[in-house]
Amino acid sequence: MRRPTLFLDRDGVINVDHGYVHTPDKTDFVPGIFELVAQANRRGWLVVVVTNQAGIARGYYDERQFHDYMDWVRAQFQRQGARLDAIYFCPHHPQHGQGRYLAECDCRKPAPGMLLKAMAEHAIDPAASAMVGDTRTDMEAGLRAGVGRLYWLGGPTDAEIPQALRVADLEDVAQDLWPSSSTE
Repeated sequence: MRRPTLFLDRDGVINVDHGYVHTPDKTDFVPGIFELVAQANRRGWLVVVVTNQAGIARGYYDERQFHDYMDWVRAQFQRQGARLDAIYFCPHHPQHGQGRYLAECDCRKPAPGMLLKAMAEHAIDPAASAMVGDTRTDMEAGLRAGVGRLYWLGGPTDAEIPQALRVADLEDVAQDLWPSSSTE
């Protein structure tokens, strides 16, 4: 059975984007993220993080540090009664990557590789799923992967990618996905 999934970008959607965030002391969570994820969990949706990590490519931190940080992030969600089911990341950058990370790839958004891999590994129904991102590349990746609903958090205009709904905050996402969510 294929399941609906809430795809989330990380920086700017889960945590405030302070630039290459990879330690707990630099982390501020975006208001409403724990509630949004908990609502998705209660409704049987998978929650999957899909994140470009140019900080790895640039050598600011390594993959082990990224995984350790994401383990800490997952624990914060668990403490709030919410669950992240899977995390996919792209460590490449086509211009600023160092060594093996200097690469054009199919996983770096706007390419849909991370989403397609998640769909294949988790029996995801893309048409019934949603992507929440804060950049054009997030919206393009979701569109290319066939994700049914695209939410551009703070996006400049929804006219730039007509399929994307511009939302002011994560509560707007919950209201659009699950109109009864305000009564929970």
